[in-house]
Amino acid sequence: MKEMLNAMTKTNTSEPVIKVEHLVAGYGKGKQRTTVLKDLSFEVKAGECVGFVGVNGAGKSTTLKMMMGFRFPDAGSVNVWGEKAGSTASRQRIGYLPEVALYYPFMKARELLELYGGLSGLTRGELRERIPAMLEKVGLGGKGEVLLKHFSKGMQQRLGIAQSLIGQPDLLIFDELSSGLDPVGRHDLRVILQELKSEGRTVFFSSHELGEVETLCDRVLMIHQGELIRDLSLEEVQADCGGRSLEAYFIETVRAGG
Repeated sequence: MKEMLNAMTKTNTSEPVIKVEHLVAGYGKGKQRTTVLKDLSFEVKAGECVGFVGVNGAGKSTTLKMMMGFRFPDAGSVNVWGEKAGSTASRQRIGYLPEVALYYPFMKARELLELYGGLSGLTRGELRERIPAMLEKVGLGGKGEVLLKHFSKGMQQRLGIAQSLIGQPDLLIFDELSSGLDPVGRHDLRVILQELKSEGRTVFFSSHELGEVETLCDRVLMIHQGELIRDLSLEEVQADCGGRSLEAYFIETVRAGG
């Protein structure tokens, strides 16, 4: 099935992988209601690596949750691979890392990857082959039999990245990708993302590490107070920054109100 879906993708690369149209969302009711997203629209094409940046509370995590179908918009729509977000057809092609990944503390790292890999449709034989290599890739080689209660925050994040990759998904969605990682972990992560890009996979991630975004991404989406204020290719970012860092440009843009 996965091979057939991959073939379908290759024959229809003009269609956006992610299509967000006029998205509106908020929390609470009546006078207590807070609007988080205001008519948000954008697209992500196959093979792109897109950084989704904004200050705390801008609406990044809410948007990503809607891509996964974890919550529904008040208005507008989100489609992934041409399917309604949250559908089985769209989810089976996504690797997802939430902002806060909580795992059962008395489960072993190997068991966690067996669980997620099994949900992705991998056989026991495939899992036996992939898990040691995946743990090695994310810097957790030899940790497969360690209980997760003994993992630091950074190790938990590395394992979260491993579970998102184990099924070899076509689309990776990461919320605060490098959260909890030390400099070595961030370096290893950049290597992994470069590999994913070279394989033609689509990557969409939010991050406060704007240097990381500038290094890795083909395109940057800036969101502020629930609205898209910039949609720039890497070349446009470099031109608009005028020699400044993306972080300096972002701060200036946000403080100017977009």
